[in-house]
This record gives sequence, C-alpha cells and structure tokens, in this order.
Amino acid sequence: MVVGVLKLSLVLAENHSLKEKRGVLRRIQARVSHQFNISVTECGDQELWQSAVLGFGVVGSSHQVVEATLQKVIDFVDRLGLAQVGEADTEFFYC
Repeated sequence: MVVGVLKLSLVLAENHSLKEKRGVLRRIQARVSHQFNISVTECGDQELWQSAVLGFGVVGSSHQVVEATLQKVIDFVDRLGLAQVGEADTEFFYC
C-alpha cells in the first residue's frame, strides 16, 4: 500500500481579505474532494490573504496510481482558474 501526500502552494492575487481567501479555498477543496474522493486541507499560510498551501492525501495499491492521481489533482486545480498554482511537493510512504 502506498500513501501519497501533496503539498501545493497557491497564489490568490485577486483576494483582498482572509474572508475572500477562505471562500476560494472552500471551492477548491470541495471540487477536488468531489472529483477525486481524496483528503484535502489547508496546511500553510493561514494568515496570509494572497497565498495558501493545500495538502492532499491519497492511498492506493501502487506508486504509479497514487503519483498519477496527485498529478491529476495539480492539473485539475490549475484548470479551475481560481488560484495560480505554485510549487508542488510530493512525498510517498509505503505500508
């Protein structure tokens, strides 16, 4: 079994408050969670209103499947157009 964790940095240049940021992040989280049925949470830059870090967790039977799913998540978030995708950091754990 493989656990994949993705830490994705986002730039929210159009936001002018934490309230706006939270709304954008809620939309991204809901859409990703619905589309891929994976765990997602805000895990960094909580007090900054123009940047965010989201964490995604995926469990699968093979490294290739988990890695492909995480890449699809990055592409999906980018295509949503709600935030600019920045740095992506992926780690894998084997059980």
